[in-house]
Amino acid sequence: MHSVLNVVVPIFALILTGYIAGYRNILGKASSDALNGFVFYFSLPVLLFLAMAKIDTATVLNGPYIGAYLAGQVTTLLIGIVVAKGLFRVSLGEAATHGTVGIYGNVGYMGIPLVLTAFGDAALPPVIIATIINAALNIAVLTAVIESERHSGSGGVAILKVLGSVIRSPILVAPVLGFAWALLELPVPAPVQTYGSILGAAAGPCALFSIGLSLVGLPISEGRSEVASMAVLKLVVHPIATWGFAVLWLADQPEAFKICILMAALPTGANLFVLAQKYKIYVARTSSGILVSTTLSLLTLSALFYWFIGAT
Repeated sequence: MHSVLNVVVPIFALILTGYIAGYRNILGKASSDALNGFVFYFSLPVLLFLAMAKIDTATVLNGPYIGAYLAGQVTTLLIGIVVAKGLFRVSLGEAATHGTVGIYGNVGYMGIPLVLTAFGDAALPPVIIATIINAALNIAVLTAVIESERHSGSGGVAILKVLGSVIRSPILVAPVLGFAWALLELPVPAPVQTYGSILGAAAGPCALFSIGLSLVGLPISEGRSEVASMAVLKLVVHPIATWGFAVLWLADQPEAFKICILMAALPTGANLFVLAQKYKIYVARTSSGILVSTTLSLLTLSALFYWFIGAT
């Protein structure tokens, strides 16, 4: 319980700090856009590159774990899209964002410290897998859907524009380059490591602070049904779906089984808000979804921790 509190409460406090700064007019609305630009183009890409460049590629590629985690995500994403289109009558881009809020976990800033606390350094490879999937695959798919909707009706030109947008996205290019660096087994020079550590460390706090700023003046009660739906997707549907596949494929890997479900049970990651803000799509609901899922995860993660490891 204490390990969950030590991670969730500071995250919520950072969001609250940003909200207070905006509410008291210490920082204006433009500050949120500036912070998101900084995270999207500079801090987050550096963080993702370094995380990928230093991985052990041999230990990361766990087929059954990847299969269970991906299958849980795909199942939840499809449910989220169908619910958003059928019940809330939103566009395809908004429906895809709705579904992605239900699968994009806060792996880097919550998953890593939670797993380190519960299982130690040796258990980090499965967390890195989840980070890669979140940073590359989930964002790539959502970016492609949003760009496709923007350029619909343009034929082959639309496809080229979508591909160009995906390829140029810094938060997609960075982990790919980092993985290539790791495959080549190249060392990361000490000055580059220090530079990246300083710049990358700002990604999480800035994204969380920016969420708080973005909430100022927004009707939090707006879209309550959609926000509730996203929270249920993330904290209930996603872990249950992942558990179903983990039972099939990870029964002989008890530690990976637990970590897979914990990764699925994490609240929505703040970095997804950066993409929503950039495209000006589903911004209020995404920020509210992050806030609600983070708050409620204090209960759901505590229950999982108690189930898996016992009271701590």
